[in-house]
Amino acid sequence: MLRFDPTDRVADPTGPCLWHSLTGVNGPGCGGTRMFYYLLHGDLVEAARHHLAALIAVPFVAYLGVRFLASAWLDRELPALRLPAWAYGAYAAVFLLHSTVLRNLPWAPFSWFDIPNLTP
Repeated sequence: MLRFDPTDRVADPTGPCLWHSLTGVNGPGCGGTRMFYYLLHGDLVEAARHHLAALIAVPFVAYLGVRFLASAWLDRELPALRLPAWAYGAYAAVFLLHSTVLRNLPWAPFSWFDIPNLTP
């Protein structure tokens, strides 16, 4: 991820977003690679612009990874995430709404989240 820049117009090993290539609109995965790239480089504003819904999940997924590694390598159990069941459903609904509908609206503030297809 640090060896190539997914924000330039040079073809990357990950290839173009398949959803965007097929439909011409942003979908659930569009901008995820660029979000991760900007996150690794410490640019939270651009990371949020490229995939806000996925960025919100990063701390939770990171904790699950740390919890797994602590269990596997250190034989130590960290506390499990105890979120109510409705929180998972609400996040899934907001994720799908944001990534498939809101990012494709042509007016502000939603147009700020538009991810152009950079593949030549």
